Formats: sequence, structure tokens, C-alpha cells
Amino acid sequence: MGKVRRLGVLTSGGDCAGLNAVIRAVTYRAVRTYGWKVFGIIDGSTGLMERPLRYRELDLDMFSGTMLREGGTFLGTVNRGDPFNYPMPDGSTKDRSLDFVDGFNKLALDALIVIGGDGSMKILSQLCAVGGIGMVGVPKTIDNDVHGTDFAVGFTTAVNVVTEALDRLHPTAASHHRVMILEVMGRDAGHIAINSAISGGADVALIPEVPYRLDSIARKIDEVIREGRNHVLMVVAEGCKTEDGELATKAQSHGQMRYGGIGQYLSEHISNMTDLETRVTSLGHVQRGGTPSTRDRLLASAFGVHAVDMVAEGKLNRMTAWQERGVTDVPLEEVCIGPRSLDPNGTLIKVARGLGIYVGESEA
Repeated sequence: MGKVRRLGVLTSGGDCAGLNAVIRAVTYRAVRTYGWKVFGIIDGSTGLMERPLRYRELDLDMFSGTMLREGGTFLGTVNRGDPFNYPMPDGSTKDRSLDFVDGFNKLALDALIVIGGDGSMKILSQLCAVGGIGMVGVPKTIDNDVHGTDFAVGFTTAVNVVTEALDRLHPTAASHHRVMILEVMGRDAGHIAINSAISGGADVALIPEVPYRLDSIARKIDEVIREGRNHVLMVVAEGCKTEDGELATKAQSHGQMRYGGIGQYLSEHISNMTDLETRVTSLGHVQRGGTPSTRDRLLASAFGVHAVDMVAEGKLNRMTAWQERGVTDVPLEEVCIGPRSLDPNGTLIKVARGLGIYVGESEA
């Protein structure tokens, strides 16, 4: 790759806290250190696929002190519409990958920084490969299921939100002698559920990686009551299946099926099995929004600076990562292999069980 003068940056997939902090760090480092021009692509890959192109040049004047503190992404993002099979108005699909490449070339960009999760990394890396585009990835997802990094931007903020919800549910559970079920995000991995269950003092934590039994949950609830407590806190990841192995989903307005409903399923069965009153709270997108946590701001800033340095050094087709208490980078081919699940025998599962939390059926 020749001398870099023009750098593109986009956000892709679901939003989360800390995205604006990444964009801010990218712009600060690129402009102040290297004198490059930075272009923010509007609404992810679609900004380069549409005509006219949708983008905005980013400069230091745009980033007041509030940008570091704001959730979401001011560039916008998309989490549906595969460019290789893009849905058209007539119901057909079309490969629009070359439109993406053409847009990159029309904007005369030299490299692209992509802030996304494992799905976005895979699709965007494929798009960039089609056009020989140099890409650097920055991991973000509240699910924390990106391979190669201990933490992704947005995760700790989401865990803080869930833990605060448990703190608020606890007194009302105790006041009314109820079983409180908190349904949290986590399609394929239970990172949010297990972290918040431990830090929020839950009695039951159900995650997609470990099967559970309803009668075991009922026994755990009975054990809590016999110990002298009149209430129970449960955390369940939305990607958990029913005891029979069925996914709990519901249709959205655009026809797609989304996860959701496992909390209600559990509530109905627990009520019948224990005769205890249950209530379900589904946090949903509340976990994505709000002011980024301190750790997410630090992580976003470290990733943004390192991503720009990687472009300057020609270290392309790699992703920034946090490992062993520092920022590093890993090849994209090691990242784009699907979601990173929790180890059923890992540290956090052992900690939870050591605290007496029911985390599904043990292999032992």
C-alpha cells in the first residue's frame, strides 16, 4: 500500500456504548499525528453502496467533550441486508459487493477501519477482499463474543446496566416475596448473563452454552427459600432454549424472527412447579444505550489509536484486540469464525457455582 492520505471509518451491526469514542480516537490520531483526512461512512456499508455516496468528512472541531460520553453512533449503522445478497424493492436479491468497492474508490480512500462484531467483521472482510481494500477491524459488541480479544467495546457498559437492574429488582423481589426473572441479551453466548449474575447476586444464571433442567431450577428455588430468604433472582440470556431444545423467538414488524420470550417461558413453568409468584423483566435495547462506562471509553480510545497506527504501519486485514492487559492485533481470519462462546468449564462458571448459583447441569 502506498502513502495514506484518506482514511474511511464506519460502524456496522448493532449499536452499543463506546462507538463514538472509537470514531473520536481514530480521527484524533489520524489528523493530529499523520495529517490524514478522515471520512465517516454513513449507515455502515450502505453509505458506500448508495449513490450519491453518503459520508461526512471528520475533523477535530466535530468532537467536543460530549462525543466521548455519548452512546450509539452518530454515523449510523445497519445490521441487516447482506451486500452479497442485497434485498431489492421487487423482492429479489442482488450482489452489490462491487457497488461497495466502487464507492470506496470514488471516495479515493486508502484504507478502511471497520467497527463491528463477528458477523460484521466477516462480511466486511469479504467485501474488502473483493476490491483489494486494506481493512482494520475494531471489535464492538455487548455480547463480547468476538474471537481474539478479551473484551469488545460496549460489553462492560451492558453488564453495568444489567447489574444495576438486578440491584433495583432485588428490593421489590424481597418486598413481594417473588421470583424475579431478568432476560438479557446474548444470542449465542452468555457473557452478559454470567458476569451480571455474579456481580448482581443472582441465584440462577441460564446461558446458551449450558443445558438446564426445570426441576433443577425448582430445587434451587426451594433451597433458597429453606435457607430463610423469601425471594429469588434469575438471569437468563435471550439465546437460551427451552428445556426441550426449542428457541424462544418472536416476529418483528419487518417479518424477521428475533430472540425473546425465554423469560416468559420460564416464568410460566416456575409458577406451576413452585407455586411462587414470578415476574419477568426484559431489558432489551436498554443494554445497548446510555453513557459508556469508564472501561469502554478506555478500550475504545486504545483501539482507535492502535487501528490508525496499524494502517500507518501497513498492518492490514487484522483486528485490534485486548489481551494480557494491553492492546494488540490479530489476523481477521482468526476472528471471522463465528461467535466466541463461554467455556462451560471456564473460570466464571466455576466462580458462579462456587457461590451457589445454578448455572445449568454440570458435566460431572
